[in-house]
Amino acid sequence: MAINTNHLLEELDGVRCIVVEKNLTPERVAFLKPLLEYNHLTVVVVPSAPAKVVPSALVTEGEITAAVPEIEVPKTFTMGVTNMLYNPINAVFGRLLRTPDGHTVTPAFWQQEESVSHDEIPYYER
Repeated sequence: MAINTNHLLEELDGVRCIVVEKNLTPERVAFLKPLLEYNHLTVVVVPSAPAKVVPSALVTEGEITAAVPEIEVPKTFTMGVTNMLYNPINAVFGRLLRTPDGHTVTPAFWQQEESVSHDEIPYYER
């Protein structure tokens, strides 16, 4: 197990991976997966486990299912890469990732705060 949370190792779909992000929306997966594959990383995406709901001791299971028969759990995903040396924080702030149009991936681009990576402005001057 990792000492810190920078190197989360999990087995995703039977493959040992470094976790890039957890609880991703389908839109975020559609953004990150092509970006990481363009940077020659093998990406593994699996559905996240649904959150466990612990019923209260005062309410029986029958009352819970009767009150809420169908709970729509938002579909989220966990994304990992097979490169055991990969660290998403180091990759972004170390300027190791590139976009398909030739720019360096900035923190604002990674977080999808801007649609085009403005790598000519350092992140600490924003």
